[in-house]
Amino acid sequence: MATVTIPEIVPSPEQDSETLKKAFQGWGTDERAVIRILGKRDASQRKMITQTYQQLYNQSLFDSLRSELSGDFLKAILLWTYDPSERDARLINDALKAKKKGVKDLQVIVEVACASSPHHLMAVRKAYCSLFDCSVEEHIASNIQLPLRKILVRLVSSYRYDKEVVDMTVAKLEAGHLYESIKKKELDHNHIVWILGTRNLFQLRATFACYKQEYSNTIDQDILKCGNGDLQDLLRIAVLCIECPEKHFAEVIRASVYGLGTDEDLLTRAIVTRAEVDMVKINEEHNKMYNESVEDAIIGDTSGHYKDFLLTLLGKQI
Repeated sequence: MATVTIPEIVPSPEQDSETLKKAFQGWGTDERAVIRILGKRDASQRKMITQTYQQLYNQSLFDSLRSELSGDFLKAILLWTYDPSERDARLINDALKAKKKGVKDLQVIVEVACASSPHHLMAVRKAYCSLFDCSVEEHIASNIQLPLRKILVRLVSSYRYDKEVVDMTVAKLEAGHLYESIKKKELDHNHIVWILGTRNLFQLRATFACYKQEYSNTIDQDILKCGNGDLQDLLRIAVLCIECPEKHFAEVIRASVYGLGTDEDLLTRAIVTRAEVDMVKINEEHNKMYNESVEDAIIGDTSGHYKDFLLTLLGKQI
């Protein structure tokens, strides 16, 4: 599922820290050494490196990275080096601080809430409180207007049962509730908010399957028929992240590179947050949907050390 490749023999955190320190010394930075180390270590190994670097040199690895790197390469390296729960907490905070707060910003909240394990979501909420002296629910409530606030608070507050338990009677009943609310274009109806925000993922997938079987269209198709507002778009993202997260992130990667210019922030987030989760499936879905691999999309729209780092996270040799 993950694409990150870890060496068979991994140097100790002390050795990695020493190599990184050497990469930062002298007239120029050895960016390839930084990529070779941080791009080929898992989350627990990266955490040990950051802790060891601090102990050895009485300096934050993040501060060293900020002083030596720049641009999209720096942003990607920093996001990757953070502990995953801290990284996602920071991404949510950035989204909530955005001036416009459109779907492009807020969809990261839905991704974390609906395409993560219940344990990871809990860790993100805990990290958010520690970093920002405020719960993510409170921050959403004070920064987002209704009706988006209602669904976002419900989604991030969820603690879904993580075992494969499905009640088909409930699935058929709740498919009907969803249909009636969507038919009336009441996308913030309590039925929708409660069902999407409480049921386990397997139960919801069964409900979505019942919906399609009973009403011909998929639920996300019917949601989009309600209009072009932010609520419709966020609800569709929630449905996709619950039903098939690899399809959603394939769409995100495509959107980041399609057309004039590249949305590096969107591309970085998709690659960095999913490289240790399901990037193999995302690549398969991207190939199927757009007849292009994620690797080719990155090669065609990025350059330099930024490109090399993203490709390293895909398991490619640079």
